[in-house]
Amino acid sequence: MTLVSEAIARYHKLIESEPYIDLAWAHALQERIKSEKLDGRPVSPVLRPHLITQKDYAALARASETVLSAIARVEKLALETPALLARMQLLPAEKMLAAVDPGYSSVGITSLLDASVNNGSLRFTGFSAEAPAGVLYGDPLADLYYESPPVKQFRKKYKLQKLGGAKHLLTGLLKAYKEFGGKQKKPNIAIVEFRAPFAAASSDHALLAQFFAREGYPTEVVSPEQLEYRNNVLRKGDFTIDILYRRIKVQEFLVRFDLNHPLVRAYKERAVCMVNSFRADIGSKRVIFDLLTDEKITGKFPVAERRAIKDYVPWTRLVQATRTSHNGRMVDLPEFVMKHRAKLVLKPNDDSTDLHPVRGSDVDDMAWEKALRQAMRSPFVVQETVEPTHAVFPLMQYGSLMMKDMVVHLHPHAFLGKVYGASSWLSVAGSSGFSTLTGLAPTFLLEGK
Repeated sequence: MTLVSEAIARYHKLIESEPYIDLAWAHALQERIKSEKLDGRPVSPVLRPHLITQKDYAALARASETVLSAIARVEKLALETPALLARMQLLPAEKMLAAVDPGYSSVGITSLLDASVNNGSLRFTGFSAEAPAGVLYGDPLADLYYESPPVKQFRKKYKLQKLGGAKHLLTGLLKAYKEFGGKQKKPNIAIVEFRAPFAAASSDHALLAQFFAREGYPTEVVSPEQLEYRNNVLRKGDFTIDILYRRIKVQEFLVRFDLNHPLVRAYKERAVCMVNSFRADIGSKRVIFDLLTDEKITGKFPVAERRAIKDYVPWTRLVQATRTSHNGRMVDLPEFVMKHRAKLVLKPNDDSTDLHPVRGSDVDDMAWEKALRQAMRSPFVVQETVEPTHAVFPLMQYGSLMMKDMVVHLHPHAFLGKVYGASSWLSVAGSSGFSTLTGLAPTFLLEGK
């Protein structure tokens, strides 16, 4: 039995015994989560943290940073090479915005990987150029769980270490601002998000704004409609903006606004340091894994990066009528996709579309053929499937303790290519679509005493 499995078994036994079995502590925990305004509903549906050993976390961080380095290299190559950029399937406006130099060298300041860990094997199935909810909620959520009665009892046997996030996000913003040439010692920060007129800021961004302000950086949460640009200054009313932390995807922005928007003009004229830059969104296109697993592109990358791609990144291709390489041999791509349904998944190139991934093992041949036809019409990638990580978590449902099989998506958080912390996003195994049981588990490093 591994240290983690032994610790989980001990924790489950603990909460199924007195004095914890009546779940008074669980009710109190959920009330605390609501009172801390971590969400309108419990942001964490489960009653135990997700545990990772120091050794496994160190291995995850090393692998993540090597793959992130390769992704950054591919992004820069794409920006410099029109033929590669064309493979990213960008809209014309996205391409124009990606061409604008943000004033600092890194394509993305914040990013995350979607990792699946199974019996010692590690695979990365996705990448996003944004900070996940785990960075924003992670610190307060970890504090609440750490001090809950059963976890305090559990800590008498095991050492738990919290994984911070928000302070590293702030450090990344400030480093980008310094390279940008920012002159203010305590720059004003705006967190830009979409919200209904007169509505309050979303809870996660309000929490982040409070954290930045406590650290001495005046911060406001703003919507694009509130921004003005005049005299080379981006502002919301009397609040001038030095750093704009963008929490809106480019495609979502372009649906509502044109390229004459104050935010775009200030960005193009280098009047505001925007993190992440508009060009960072090219990394969130799923076709980035097509370029990453194409040896014609990565053949001259450093040995460590090529090895990491081979070990940790599943084969991925943009769906189109073409011949391509797979494990060293040329195949007709549509024919290959039809023939190997059980081992493949079709994913839309953009997360923001109304289209959804289709896993071949979940559908029959007729439904798979229909999905492939759709993928040929819209930008989709096909990717080798990776077995999702499963774990049993205790949760409170209808006032009773239940054990539920959950799928765990482990997200290492990276700032300027370095991993600082990770969050664990849970969904109900076998469920498709929304579930009230979807949410975060606080992530702790585990050591025996």
